[in-house]
Amino acid sequence: MTAPIGYFVHHQGRGHAERAAAIAAALPPDRPITLFTARADIFPALPPQARVVTIPSLFEPPAAPPVGFAKDRTPDTLHCAPLGWSTITEAVATIAAWFDSARPALFVTDVSAELGQLARIASVPHVAVLQHGDRADPGHMAAYEGAIGILAPYHPSLEQPGRPDWMTAKTHYAPGVGIDADMPDRATARAVLGLPADAEIVLAVGGGGGGGTPVTPLTLGARAEPDSLWITIGEVQHDWHATPPANLRHMGWVANPEHWIAAADRIVSSAGNTTVHMIAAAGRPWIVVPEWRYFDEQLWKARMLGAASAAVTLDHWPSHGLAWRHAWQAARACDPTRQRDLVDPDAAAGAAAWLDRLARWRDVEPAASILVAEPIA
Repeated sequence: MTAPIGYFVHHQGRGHAERAAAIAAALPPDRPITLFTARADIFPALPPQARVVTIPSLFEPPAAPPVGFAKDRTPDTLHCAPLGWSTITEAVATIAAWFDSARPALFVTDVSAELGQLARIASVPHVAVLQHGDRADPGHMAAYEGAIGILAPYHPSLEQPGRPDWMTAKTHYAPGVGIDADMPDRATARAVLGLPADAEIVLAVGGGGGGGTPVTPLTLGARAEPDSLWITIGEVQHDWHATPPANLRHMGWVANPEHWIAAADRIVSSAGNTTVHMIAAAGRPWIVVPEWRYFDEQLWKARMLGAASAAVTLDHWPSHGLAWRHAWQAARACDPTRQRDLVDPDAAAGAAAWLDRLARWRDVEPAASILVAEPIA
């Protein structure tokens, strides 16, 4: 019998769910996969062999959080492990009970260092999804060291310095897994969206994991280029003192971000994983401004994009028109080929095949054997 794969999916942002769905769809049809998440509505279409189990959030307090031990210090080996949360108890119990009943071949975590350690304690082989950031703390390293494999959803050229050799030796890189790398051309995208064919279009892309793109810096850039059309997609943050010009439009969340990205002449974005790889697949003059994230995840991804000459990375949003002009001058020197090389159209298939190979140890139960103890000298 083909043993199942378990997969924990963090519900913040969109990249975790998109990666999981793409990998699930690329697994062999006879390899069952069970996805554990706090929100079942975050997934794109899933294949027939996939099922979703909803668990309470590991990161949000229950309706009536306990008072006792609320100030208890979290040990360095854990990240989010408050005491007395019934929701966490229920989530862990659900997963542990599934370990016992399903006897899975693997458990993938995207992402939770605690659940990675839980799998190892439960004697279930664990695969950790690796993200950028300062993750050399004891909690992360315990999860990585206890994993039989590490899945990095980015190109090896974006790997940050300092990863130990034992980590990279068991890392499978899946550049852009979860996105559609087959981008429409600029003219087709503009026709679909009803955008003018001859306009100079600047697109600002915000991801789904934070507060959104600040509008005020964009008003400064748009005012400095009155003949260009500036468009935002995703969440934006408005300030009372911003004075929006007529050439700045906010589209909000869109169902087809790939068309908006393909339609643009220049792009400014945050450094979320899905956002980064969709833009890289299009190949455009590109400015990246990282948002705050735990462990400086976006900061490190932005640094590595800059080091790879794929984008111009800024540590904060331009605060005047001249700063925008200088940033765009640098961005126009980016090599679109370097950007497109960061995305593998077959990343999901490669990751699924790698996971399936790791899972095969459970497909056939080992023959019974008798262990004979060595005599004591």
